[in-house]
Parts: sequence; structure tokens; C-alpha cells
Amino acid sequence: MVQIIVIALLILLAGCSQKGNSGSAKGNELENLTIMLDWYPNAVHSSIYYAKEKGFFEDEGLNVTIEMPAETNDPLKLAATGKVDLAISYQMQVALSRSENIPVVSLATLVRHSLNGIMFKKESGILSPKDLEYKKVGYASSSISEAVVETMIKADGGDPSKVKMVDVGWNLMPAIATDNVDALTSAYSNHEFVILNKEGHDMVMIPPSEYGVPENYELILVTGEDTLKKKKASFEKFWRALAKGQEAVNENPEEALQVLLDHENDSFPLDKEIEMQSLEVLLPLMYAENLPFGYQEEGSWNGVIDWLFDVGIIQEKFDATEVYKNIMPK
Repeated sequence: MVQIIVIALLILLAGCSQKGNSGSAKGNELENLTIMLDWYPNAVHSSIYYAKEKGFFEDEGLNVTIEMPAETNDPLKLAATGKVDLAISYQMQVALSRSENIPVVSLATLVRHSLNGIMFKKESGILSPKDLEYKKVGYASSSISEAVVETMIKADGGDPSKVKMVDVGWNLMPAIATDNVDALTSAYSNHEFVILNKEGHDMVMIPPSEYGVPENYELILVTGEDTLKKKKASFEKFWRALAKGQEAVNENPEEALQVLLDHENDSFPLDKEIEMQSLEVLLPLMYAENLPFGYQEEGSWNGVIDWLFDVGIIQEKFDATEVYKNIMPK
């Protein structure tokens, strides 16, 4: 009887030991990944925060750290140099960077359609891009934004040289709210447009794709070329978890948004009503019929590269397959 009790105790202790080691090993097995947002946390990032909160990344063996940029150029720069594993950026900016031999690669798209456009008050009397002649258009220090306005005005039969472009930095909303400018570009349908309307300004927005600018992926997931070689399998795991988070956002946006609000940055407090409206704008623009979430098409990249070349922003065209690699199967 004593021998039986001793053996039973040894088995129990061995089991507890293995259990403890297993838990420890599981923790050690989690691979650390960093992702830098394009801006402060807002509705478009809901799937990332939801996937982290609900353990979807952990289920894939990942410990994901979400970082914010100190300035707008940081995500691309740090991804290219491997200082962060992943970053969120913009298709046109990534194509421009690639033309300058900055080794960044796009892995997936978060928002499939343009959010930028020309925005103005309804009372301004502007009906189409041609009506911007002899008016002031505010923008945020971007040659791409200038080219967007020029392309749209030309496509509408107007003369871009008769438009005064005013660099207002990121003071976009105050500039138009106080009538210092007549219209804006560099402003987004899911953010500035929503806020300005809530503040009582009856805003109108013209999409660039209606006047000669190619439809483009607004937000994309990028990494550095060298990092992709080392961590492709990890990025595939990341996207599986993120896609699961996005599915939850689509099915229950209010619950997903609350997770985001629980993690808002103290320096950039969020307005629940604004972010809910933002999600309503975003969700239809994040999917394509008969394509998995995030899948990039070569035609989109070729269209962006061709347009950037035609307007003189890049000096040479390049093969689109150099700049994007899908990390999810079609």
C-alpha cells in the first residue's frame, strides 16, 4: 500500500511539473511582432485591437505589440529598415518610395478604395473640380495631393494654374471651417468629412476616381524586403488572426469599436459617435466581391504606378510585382 501511494504521488508530481513546463513553454513559444499604425488609433484599426484583445494573435503563436508613429514618415521608414516588423501605410506613398529604391513591400490591403478627395461646403457653389478655378484649395504638404487636384481639374476641362494651392499642414478642418480655404484635399471621407458635418458644416466630397485619378488602396500593410524573407510565415499567421478580427468587426461593429475605445490613446481621445460613423463609411470599402479580405490585384498597382509616372511624381515605371506580395491565398 505504501509503494502504491508513493508511485501515485510521483505520477501526480510529474504531471504537475509537465503542466507547469507546458505553460511556460507556450509563453516562450510566442513570437514577438511589432506593427506601427499610420496614425493614432481610430476606427480603421479596429480589427487589429480586436484580434489582440480576443487572443487571435496568441492563437497563432504571436505576441503583437501595436505602436504609434511620432511622425507620418515613420511607419514606412522603420518598416524599410526593419526597426518594426509591419506598418500601415498608403498605396501611392509606397509606390513612390519603391521608385526611390526604398525596400518596402505591401502584403495586403486594409481599405480597397480611396478615402481622399476634394471636399468643400455645399454653400460654396462648387459643383465639380473645374469650379475650383480662382479658389483656394488647402492640402497637407504632399506632392501627391497637388497632383490629385491637378488631374481632377484637367479631367473636368478646367485650368489647374488658376487654382491657388495652400499648404495648411494638418490644420485641414480649421482651414475650411473658418473659410481660409474654399476646398480641401488630403482630407478623408471617414474622418474630416464626418467631423465637419457633425460640427454643422454641410460638406460635399468628390471622389478622385470620377475625374482621372486611379482608384487605389488607401491603407495597406507593409514590411521591409529583408524582414519579409525572414518572417513570411509569421506574417501569414498575423494576417489570419487579423482577418478573423475583421470578420468580427464586420459582424458586430459596436462590440469591436468598444474594444478600440478601451485602448484609445490619451493624447487622441476618440468620439464614439464619430468612430461609429467612420466604421459605417469604411466597412463597405474594405471588401471586394469574390476576393479574400486583403487581396491585392496587379491591375491596381499598375494603375497607380502609371498615374504617378504620368503626373511626373516618379521618373521611371517599375514592375508592380516588385512592390506587392499577397500573404493570403486567393
